Amino acid sequence: MTEEFYRRDLTGARVEEVDLSDSWWRNVYLRNVVMRGLWLENVDIDAGIQNVTINGVDIGPLIEAELDRRDPDRVLVRAETADGFRAGWEMTERRWAATIERARGVPEEMLHERVRDEWSFIETLRHLVFATDAWVLRAYLGDPWPYDPLGLPFTEMEDIPGIPNDPDARPSLDEILAVRESRFAVVREVLAGLTDERLAGTTQPVEGPGYPAPERYPVTRVLGAILTEEWLHREYAERDLAVLVANV
Repeated sequence: MTEEFYRRDLTGARVEEVDLSDSWWRNVYLRNVVMRGLWLENVDIDAGIQNVTINGVDIGPLIEAELDRRDPDRVLVRAETADGFRAGWEMTERRWAATIERARGVPEEMLHERVRDEWSFIETLRHLVFATDAWVLRAYLGDPWPYDPLGLPFTEMEDIPGIPNDPDARPSLDEILAVRESRFAVVREVLAGLTDERLAGTTQPVEGPGYPAPERYPVTRVLGAILTEEWLHREYAERDLAVLVANV
């Protein structure tokens, strides 16, 4: 019988003689896990990898090097200087422009469809609006309440009174792109004035509740979060667009 594990804490569990064939895992944390006697065949894993050893080999650096080889633009996401962040953002806008052009070749109704229960294309754009509001407008620029009504928080975030979170909203592509462009303009302005000295500093805590929490954050973390979010979610969007295009 199929079992579902949703928001279950299985810390310390022992899993033995269990068949997980054809299972679907999402937002699963595997830390300090020991696995013995595994057979991996036809396995597709999309994960953050750190200190993962398979048959005595730390596979993390190997995977990172291969991904960088396949797409040299990927290194720009790991910016460490002000100029590096500007180059990373220029790449981000350039690649999103190509992705949007591809999306316009799909009937707009399909841009609201989910592939394997991942966010739809429109939902992905809505989430990136929220990410920019949270990390750039709030954490970096100090606006305590910058959230656009069309922004979409991450699924696991608990409701915070006042933060818009309407998963059923269905803005058109042009509507959400207009909001996106306004956020792109803010990031451009921020990065235009960024210096290495500022990058080495921290943000000022924002007064009042909201997301992220009102704390000091390294500027590298705040701006790095946006580069990373934009890169990863464009990759996901491209992956799912390929499925949608195949169905046109």
